[in-house]
Amino acid sequence: MKNAEISPYINKVHVWGRLWTVGALLTLLSVPAAICLRLGAWPELSVLMKAFVKVIPLYWGTAVIEVITFTPMLGAGGTYLGFVTGNIANLKLPCGLNAMENAGVRANSEEGEVISTLSIGASAIATTVIIAAGVLLFTPFLGKLTDPSSSFSPAFTYILPALFGALGAGYFRKHWKISIFPILVGVAVLLISPTLGASTLMFATLVASIGGALLMIKLKLVS
Repeated sequence: MKNAEISPYINKVHVWGRLWTVGALLTLLSVPAAICLRLGAWPELSVLMKAFVKVIPLYWGTAVIEVITFTPMLGAGGTYLGFVTGNIANLKLPCGLNAMENAGVRANSEEGEVISTLSIGASAIATTVIIAAGVLLFTPFLGKLTDPSSSFSPAFTYILPALFGALGAGYFRKHWKISIFPILVGVAVLLISPTLGASTLMFATLVASIGGALLMIKLKLVS
């Protein structure tokens, strides 16, 4: 695609992305609003504000960090679609990055923008189908599978480490020099604050990755 052709596409991405984001927010808020209307019971404003004071510093900070972190990785379309469908760090981000890696494109390129959006869309559809099938088929057996005495219990504990380990191993192998500094920073941050959220840790390692790569390029340690 030419630059003249991608501009209308990007404009449409932002228009539809904003519409679907607002629509998703309204849909989510409509459920508790409908329940309150049906039952005639509304939360007290003072209690609601006390809850907001505790929740806002945690989740709003994470939300800002996620937008800053994920947008350069996924592109505009992938970011809108990822935030509307949810579960970005666990599913949408690995799917988008892996698709662009296999295609040999970057998120800030025209091709990467399209591939990222398509891959995240496919991931959202596949996730919905798999979750629906899992709920229908495995609900009678899930308690036995996840029980600590079950032979399958360790598999559920290490799903996310296995996913990110497999995804990260390919990048570490190809770019092992620039991987050293962010890995050390991530380990140091976890030693200082073991309960730090994944999004905050990702932002810290992202800054370390960019800073370390620029420093190595300046020192001519990498090309």
